[in-house]
Amino acid sequence: MQESLLDRNGNAVAYVDYDEEQTIYLWDGTPVAYLHESKIYGFNGKHLGWFEDGILWNHNGHKAGFNKNSTPVFAKFERFKSFKKFKPFKAFKEFSKFKPFKGSNLSDESLEQFLLNGKR
Repeated sequence: MQESLLDRNGNAVAYVDYDEEQTIYLWDGTPVAYLHESKIYGFNGKHLGWFEDGILWNHNGHKAGFNKNSTPVFAKFERFKSFKKFKPFKAFKEFSKFKPFKGSNLSDESLEQFLLNGKR
């Protein structure tokens, strides 16, 4: 099963592949992160944020991305996904940050850049 992840404009930027160890791929097929419980970790071991209630939250409590059920805008038509690229080994996970209070603000960082912070 796969779940699309949308940016603030309703564009499908990435997706979670639950059949592939909850791996998060960019739309071009690049594996950048994975889910562990509700936490988002990059393949480089960095804790990126949380995925709760269909929203990707960053360390500041800002909304970095959405699934189709939680997006505040109309979801745009999804292009075809590229083939998945080789998935790297997972680095040792750093300790997750303390979860901040969730706000209503959108992240200044794009969803793609937020996820690329985890690329190995």
